Amino acid sequence: MNAPTPAPTPPSAPASATPHLDADAVRRLVPMSAAVGALEAVLAAGLDPAAEAPRSVVEVPGGQLLLMPSATASYAGVKVATVTPGNAERGLPRVQGLYLLLDGMTHTPVALLDGIALTSLRTPAVSGVAVGRLAVPGAERLLVFGTGPQAWGHVEAVRAVRPALRHVDVVARNAGRVAAFVDRCRAAGLSAAAATAEAVAHADVVCCCTTAREPLFDSSLLPDHATVAAVGSHEPDAREVDARLVGRATVVAESREVAERECGDLVLAAAEGAFAMERLHTLDALVRGEVRPVEGRPRLFKSAGMAWEDLAVAAAVYEGWAAAG
Repeated sequence: MNAPTPAPTPPSAPASATPHLDADAVRRLVPMSAAVGALEAVLAAGLDPAAEAPRSVVEVPGGQLLLMPSATASYAGVKVATVTPGNAERGLPRVQGLYLLLDGMTHTPVALLDGIALTSLRTPAVSGVAVGRLAVPGAERLLVFGTGPQAWGHVEAVRAVRPALRHVDVVARNAGRVAAFVDRCRAAGLSAAAATAEAVAHADVVCCCTTAREPLFDSSLLPDHATVAAVGSHEPDAREVDARLVGRATVVAESREVAERECGDLVLAAAEGAFAMERLHTLDALVRGEVRPVEGRPRLFKSAGMAWEDLAVAAAVYEGWAAAG
């Protein structure tokens, strides 16, 4: 992550200790709207996501180890995350991790953050940046695939950028989790209901937040004005949306290089002849106003996650902690 101009010197942590900002602190210090704003700010300032180093994925017994470093003039940082599919049977999270934030010039550690809380915030916030520019202004109906932290984060993100949101449909395999998610939406002041994939026919925004490797819905049912955010995978052979949607949509991704390397939704559609990567738009161009959704076509944002996003939100969390004294 490279900044176009030197940024202000970050506030220093007390010399006696590097603060450990846990999940509660991350959520308290940076609400969703602030996380969306932090990401928009770095893109508007000229950040080039294409200059970011690719994530390192190391196969380890039972799963993967992910390393995601990034740096600016003000901060450097690295997220260390693990993906362990077998943890579901152990009653443990599938994804775990920590984020180490460093001073940008001296590289002195300034904070250690809960990596999963950070990811649970920044991923929907990135979608919020895209949805805020792609979704129709009066969007009222959201369909969410999934019931985990990312699904809830996307409810918050869509609500932050589309305040007219009033109803959430929820689709997932576990009926008990769906019921609990519906109750959570209602407690937050939204109308909500358990639904099936066919409910995409009535959606203004669709958020795909699953570990699916095959398309979740038939995109022929999707209204022409709808916006879809697909965030569930970063593998070239997995997808949550079908090739037909990719072929007919205005398509935006974080960077062209990441899309070609990690975004199976797009890679597979291209391999099947339904999509040409030359049609892909990037998130930074969308934020700068260089991309406009095509009328009469759905809008698709495909996210694989990038290290600059973690750094931008981690810096906002740390600065919020420092400002609070």
